[in-house]
Amino acid sequence: MNDPGPGGPAAFRSAVAALEAARPRREVLLSPMPPPRRPAPFAHAVAASVLLPTGAGHPEEDHEVADGRFVLLHDPAGQEGWNGPFRVVTLTRAELEPELGTDPLLPEVAWSWLTEALEARAPGSEEPSGTVTRSGSYFFGGLADRRPRVEIEVRASWSPGDPWEPGDHLLAWCALLAQCAGLPPESGTAGVTALPRRRGPRSGR
Repeated sequence: MNDPGPGGPAAFRSAVAALEAARPRREVLLSPMPPPRRPAPFAHAVAASVLLPTGAGHPEEDHEVADGRFVLLHDPAGQEGWNGPFRVVTLTRAELEPELGTDPLLPEVAWSWLTEALEARAPGSEEPSGTVTRSGSYFFGGLADRRPRVEIEVRASWSPGDPWEPGDHLLAWCALLAQCAGLPPESGTAGVTALPRRRGPRSGR
């Protein structure tokens, strides 16, 4: 379920309200999406994308440089490994400049972006776990004029140390999404070096 409804647990309804009140940086667009049904009795899911202007001056022509989803799971009885009644599950994807995809430290750096974002915006997050995957596509023959494409994918989950402030965890994840998209840190926010922006619109998956 995505809508907690009047019969949903008060803790879950409060958490959903906090997520809906969160306001990320302007380049990150959030929208509701159907939640998974099996992992927990209650779930709320949010899709996100990072859009950058093409230079044409038309907002409808902005192109997507990163996307992902944020899911808040709730089981009043808790589950093994959760260390509480809530668990956050996320997916982050972004396209990189080809030369960055060959950096052997890229997986470790990408994971550090997540842990640093959580430390800065949602301290006390517990039991973080996940994977960092990079993949490359190279084109030949009739497609040889296309640039190589390298993507990074970060799948992560953690337990909110303070389950009453899930909006902070959503904003921390949005910071990771922006970092993977190559956006500079927000004004007044310390951060590691961002990935350079890609040179052109993202092609279809």
